[in-house]
Amino acid sequence: MSEGKPVVYSDAYYVDIGDHVFPTVKYKLVRADLIRNGDLSEDDFVAPRPARDEEILLVHERSYLDKLKKGSLTPEEVAALELPYSKELVRASYLCVGGTILACDIALESGVGIHLGGGFHHAFTDHGEGFCVFNDVAVGIKRSLEDGKIDKALVIDCDLHQGNGTAAIFKGDERVFTFSIHQQNNYPFFKPPSDLDIGLPDRTQDKQYLDALDKNIPKTISAFRPGLIIYVAGADPYTGDKIGNLGLTIEGLKKRDEIIFTLAKNYSIPIAVVLAGGYAERQEDTVKIHYNTITTVLKFAKEYSKNGQRV
Repeated sequence: MSEGKPVVYSDAYYVDIGDHVFPTVKYKLVRADLIRNGDLSEDDFVAPRPARDEEILLVHERSYLDKLKKGSLTPEEVAALELPYSKELVRASYLCVGGTILACDIALESGVGIHLGGGFHHAFTDHGEGFCVFNDVAVGIKRSLEDGKIDKALVIDCDLHQGNGTAAIFKGDERVFTFSIHQQNNYPFFKPPSDLDIGLPDRTQDKQYLDALDKNIPKTISAFRPGLIIYVAGADPYTGDKIGNLGLTIEGLKKRDEIIFTLAKNYSIPIAVVLAGGYAERQEDTVKIHYNTITTVLKFAKEYSKNGQRV
């Protein structure tokens, strides 16, 4: 296991996908800032193992997995994925699923699991789409359920885009509650219903967004009582995002993180964090937002430890 180290990360998450809106280098840059600013040391990161096929198959169909391994996706399937296919991409995707599995395990052992990666919520059982090859969120939850570590899980998806793959995968599964707050008039244009969707109008700003969280998340947690929260902490609700049109500030997004982590602590529920999207005009803004998410949860993790709490 992780020997208590808080942040799951691998250099192999970086894949050269050419001139693309998805900055896969952001994970390295966030890690570098965490070390440079003294928040973490080199020894505070733990590398995941690649997910095993049997873990991927808890969510995804064998035929899709075989196509990925053989490189036999159809042109239409590659177009839906919106990423150039490569063996390196598939290897990184296996590794990233392993990272979310590990973050879930760490959360269930120590209260907080942090994955500097993950959040690929657009992948469905039989195909990938929207930059997402495998749905690591769904696999992490299914693994935890199948192993008997939890009875119920809550997904709090705060990416700009609705978590369509996650919603479809867990449709009708009473063990998993899916919550998504997102820009309504944006990708995906077909949105399978989550258990609770909050579709926001264009240019929604900090107050309306944070009020929606304050209104809905506490009562959801209180009614559902999950054994694990997976928090999908997208950076793309930011006002400067290239493919989004919400109006949140960097400070507003930091406050969002504080709300989620405080609720997890107050309700004594383990929480695993994945980073998901972020496509700011200024790459340093995406890195700063993700950096704030990690440092905010690190602060709460220290508080849990200091108070002798298991979240």
